[in-house]
Amino acid sequence: MKIAYITPGHGGAFYCQNCFRDNALLSSLTTPGHEVIKVPMYLPGNLDDNGNVAGTPVFFGAINVYLKEKLPFYRHAPVWLERIFDSDALLQLAAKKAGSTRASGLEEMTISMLLGEEGRQASELDHLINYLYEIKPDVVHLSNALLLGLAHRLKQDLGAGVVCSLQDENEWIDLMDENYQRKIWAIMAEKAADVDVFVTASRFYGAKSQKQLGIPGEKIKVICGGVDLEGYEQSPLPFDPPVIGYLCRMSEYFGLDILVEAFIRLKKESPFKDLKLFLSGGYVGDDKPFVNRLVKKINSFGFGKDVVIFKNFDKEHRIKFLKQLTLLSVPVPTGEAFGAYQVEAAAAGVPVVQPNVGCYPEFVETTGGGIIYEPNDSEHLSKAIASLLTDPERLRKLGEQGRTTVLDRFSMNHMAQGMAQVYEEVLNKSE
Repeated sequence: MKIAYITPGHGGAFYCQNCFRDNALLSSLTTPGHEVIKVPMYLPGNLDDNGNVAGTPVFFGAINVYLKEKLPFYRHAPVWLERIFDSDALLQLAAKKAGSTRASGLEEMTISMLLGEEGRQASELDHLINYLYEIKPDVVHLSNALLLGLAHRLKQDLGAGVVCSLQDENEWIDLMDENYQRKIWAIMAEKAADVDVFVTASRFYGAKSQKQLGIPGEKIKVICGGVDLEGYEQSPLPFDPPVIGYLCRMSEYFGLDILVEAFIRLKKESPFKDLKLFLSGGYVGDDKPFVNRLVKKINSFGFGKDVVIFKNFDKEHRIKFLKQLTLLSVPVPTGEAFGAYQVEAAAAGVPVVQPNVGCYPEFVETTGGGIIYEPNDSEHLSKAIASLLTDPERLRKLGEQGRTTVLDRFSMNHMAQGMAQVYEEVLNKSE
């Protein structure tokens, strides 16, 4: 079976869990003999965990998409000029700028992209369809529902089956004005009719998407999100000193400020005066003022020497990072659809401390690899962390149980098998 997997790039500036997962999934899908073509959109840097970049050209290059949105005359630009702006050097530069990863200000462009052939980037869609027409894929997989504007022409012009992942689209849309949010969700619900099957990594997000997009329940398949588990080693779970870890984009949206506040609370208590906080996941220009404020606040309490920011977060460095942790917490206020950092932590035998939102309760219940707290504020997070740091035996049991379950049920091969079955169903249905 020939599968074209369309996935946005992120430029490698921050820990994009969906990007890392997509790359690992595609590698695993080749094992059963499927031919997989990765088709990057917007930005290069669909980096695999060895730092490699796909050789496929970038479609809907971020610079060209922006110019066609803002400058009507550029929608008829010559191909040679578009290629200049699609060069890796310029797109990598764009990836480091704030606007390329910020929803605010890009509301109209998001709508235009969802309108597909009726949007301002219609010529970009032509380029993509012409490329895929030569490949002739049996199934095209859209890596998130913000790409639904492509679905109609994928079916109409290619006759391919269309699969779409549902994974944290709200992280982009929820940052917009409410009027835009309603309009965008409505367009996405309309475009969802062009998709054969939706897949998501948790029951939580499947139910949320079914309600938000009006998708029939039978069109949604829940396949546990996977991670390439090769190389993950058991952390010794240090207590001298104990180390709290955070592995995600260093942004206010993902609750880093809540964790820092909890860390400061704990450091003020005598039993936790030696506590360390290790942070990894990177950030973009928009996040820098937020990160600087947190660093300044930590230093104001005299705790700067106990906080370490790790700049590298490819797989090799993530494994080393996790092996130094006693526990991990990424207290995203709204929760997430999956949270790959949970699986990676559990693979290293590191318990997680997560809020009672999103998929977190589902993951903890399934794996037994952590604890849940509520409400999601620094006071209750600090108490939850303290409950584990004062009970090493319980913490170690949670780590062992989480690692055992994740190694058994959350491997990338396990996820790839489930995805291959979905592709087979879609292909059989379209024949």
